[in-house]
Amino acid sequence: MRALYKAHRAPGLELLELPEPNVGAREVKIRVLKTGICGTDLHIESWDSWADQNLNPPFIPGHEFVGRVSEIGGDVTTIKVGDVVSGEGHIVCGLCRNCRAGRRHLCMNTLGVGVNRNGAFAEFVVIPEGNVWSHPPDIDLDLAAIFDPLGNAVHTALSFPVVGEDVLITGAGPIGLMSAAIARFVGARFIVITDVNEYRLKLARDMGVDAAINISSHEISTTMKSLGMKEGFDVAFEMSGHQSAIPMILANVGHGARIAALGLPKDPISIDWAKVVTHMITIKGIYGREMYETWYSMNSMVQKGLDISSVITHRFAANEWESAFELARSGNCGKIILDWS
Repeated sequence: MRALYKAHRAPGLELLELPEPNVGAREVKIRVLKTGICGTDLHIESWDSWADQNLNPPFIPGHEFVGRVSEIGGDVTTIKVGDVVSGEGHIVCGLCRNCRAGRRHLCMNTLGVGVNRNGAFAEFVVIPEGNVWSHPPDIDLDLAAIFDPLGNAVHTALSFPVVGEDVLITGAGPIGLMSAAIARFVGARFIVITDVNEYRLKLARDMGVDAAINISSHEISTTMKSLGMKEGFDVAFEMSGHQSAIPMILANVGHGARIAALGLPKDPISIDWAKVVTHMITIKGIYGREMYETWYSMNSMVQKGLDISSVITHRFAANEWESAFELARSGNCGKIILDWS
């Protein structure tokens, strides 16, 4: 099979012919059709400090995908050959306190598909039966390929009630854009998103946010006034990982505000902790998806009309992966799909 392979602790990937993976008794083998490129994949390809500290090649990266089941293990009972499926990319132990209490997304022993074991940048991937998510057979395959990051957006956007609330989003990358669409879908009042990339800010405007601010040249407080907001934002989603984001959010939220933070910073961040205390602000870290409540939520919203199709801006054949990665790294894009079919 063709696969993008991370062979060494150094920058780069290789498109190679590798043996197809074997299937265990409780595992499912999937013929990959399409994959999404994630920021994690860019870290892996460039082999930055995060990758060097956390990953151990060789392995196949990739964790956003859709495909058709090609083979099932002898003990698999809920999946059949031919099913259109995606996969939850966090494989948990099932035995720690959080797993046994039904909080699997908090498992301390989580292994990541395409991070700690072979992933989906290949013509075939194998995952446990319990990690397989079945789609309706007529689902748009590009959409199904990005259910993993859509889940990140849903987990973040639904962490706190947003009906009638004013929402600030820092970071207009694909997950930030999807979180804006979700907040609008479930009934937020004003939605303001910030970034420094004009391409992505235009995407946000086209998706119907109330304001998309280039934070390098405009103040959030000015936009608040123009919208007629008399108090700070009620809810914020931090999607950028930039060191300035959380301090900026704290400067623009009101008493009792709630902050869901998905963006992963490279370095420690200093914040106004006194304001967190005196304004009774809640900050919640978000990692991945709640298993599997998030999957049911996003499935239901998509069925009832949530439209995130405009987040997907470019499509490449798998053998054009280098061009796709270069574009993804530039930031002048939304979500990029690689076609393995």
